[in-house]
Amino acid sequence: MTRKCLPALVLFFLCFFSLNLKAQDYKNAIGVRLGTYTGVNFKTFLNADDALDFNLSFRTHNGYKDVRLTGLYQIHAPIEDVPGLRWYYGFGASIGSQKYQDDSGLFFSIDGVAGLDYKFGGAPINLALDWRPRLELSPDANVTASDIGLAVRFTF
Repeated sequence: MTRKCLPALVLFFLCFFSLNLKAQDYKNAIGVRLGTYTGVNFKTFLNADDALDFNLSFRTHNGYKDVRLTGLYQIHAPIEDVPGLRWYYGFGASIGSQKYQDDSGLFFSIDGVAGLDYKFGGAPINLALDWRPRLELSPDANVTASDIGLAVRFTF
């Protein structure tokens, strides 16, 4: 009886553990995010599917000077037909400072994110293209949906 159960038991454990050993192409990545806000970007995976993404971004436009620190929680899923390509979505928050001529202020927003993440096979390079809508809570309530960016990162 044990001999007949052993292959089934081994198959069960192989299947169970293979579900938890999904391919994760990298653990950490650092680089730049270019777009509406441009700055330094750092991403770290908590497990195979969940990541934290941090940005210190800058923007100068129409007399405004912005500095923004953003933290996002992202959930990744593979795109089966393309090795190294995953899509993701998530949420987070930003805090920053905005200066216009002699006036300056602190702002806070709740952010969303949706995008594509690609890790080049055999090279420590990662690209991500994302869209980040946000609900600005201070100093004025506003919805912004125009933040699109490209991250170019070194993976390790």
